[in-house]
Amino acid sequence: MKEYMTLHILALLLGTLLDCLIGDPHFLPHPIRGIGRLITWTENRLRPETDAAENKETDAAEETEPDPKCTHRRGILLWFTVIFAVLAVTMSVMVVSYLVNRWLGFAVEVILTCYILAAGSLRRESMAVAAKLLEQDLTGAKQALSMIVGRDTAPLSEAEVIQAAVETVAENTSDGVIAPLLYTALGGPVLGMVYKAVNTMDSMLGYHNDRYEHFGRFAARADDVCNFLPARISALCMIASAAILGRISDIYSGKNAYRIWKRDRRNHTSPNSAQTESACAGALGLKLGGAHLYQGVLVEKPTIGDAVREIETADIRRANGLMFVTEVVAVLILTGLLTALRFLN
Repeated sequence: MKEYMTLHILALLLGTLLDCLIGDPHFLPHPIRGIGRLITWTENRLRPETDAAENKETDAAEETEPDPKCTHRRGILLWFTVIFAVLAVTMSVMVVSYLVNRWLGFAVEVILTCYILAAGSLRRESMAVAAKLLEQDLTGAKQALSMIVGRDTAPLSEAEVIQAAVETVAENTSDGVIAPLLYTALGGPVLGMVYKAVNTMDSMLGYHNDRYEHFGRFAARADDVCNFLPARISALCMIASAAILGRISDIYSGKNAYRIWKRDRRNHTSPNSAQTESACAGALGLKLGGAHLYQGVLVEKPTIGDAVREIETADIRRANGLMFVTEVVAVLILTGLLTALRFLN
């Protein structure tokens, strides 16, 4: 048991390091994309709207309005179907790998841990926005930004593009980095992949629109529950990271990160998203949030933080620096706890 705990700790450290160094190469197959295809495939077979659209025998079938309760139940069925499939496949891969050889199992665990985490990819995609801005290519920056945000990027000004990139890095520090790290530390790649499935279903189905209001409600609520504690742990780690970075650069402030987090951590429609956004806004002295267009619809959101200074392109790099130090803080705490647990057993 102690040997496997040691391998798990080492796999967590190496997988995290591998993610930071290379991220997710686009030319390699990615299990999260596989989860996305599974969600789409399952949705196409469970949505009552699809049933009506495919039934062309009568006009009545085409005009049938889906029952909200039935739609909601089918959304729940999709959620459990995807979770069971991801759990079964990942557990099978891990068990077989470790049964064949413990070092093969260790290697598979390192690779899957790297896939589960998204710090490297988040840095690469967000810094692509910064690179275009430094080249004074605002159109290119908007195109790069559209790869990582859901809002309409065409009408954004340069300052709004920077703000969107900073917000994305701040929010995803929780659900793209720290939360999957926590779940992977607790239950290995099996629990880490299950969390990624929960998060992916929310990102694909958890919208407040005619298509997903009922069908994606369970997926959205499940994601809120799974991220409740990780989001708050992420914020506290980010505040600690701001204090650490504040000793290196005056641009960061741990004290202000804590103050803004306490004040604005609930300033979001999501119960979790403003946790790290508020800590980041306070750490960098920026105002984030506000109204944005999503598919042509203006969505009003509260502002987060105070505009201590004007936002600038370098803030994208600073937000990434804050994200990586937050990850280091979390990794040190988790490996310390796991090591203590190993010696207690």
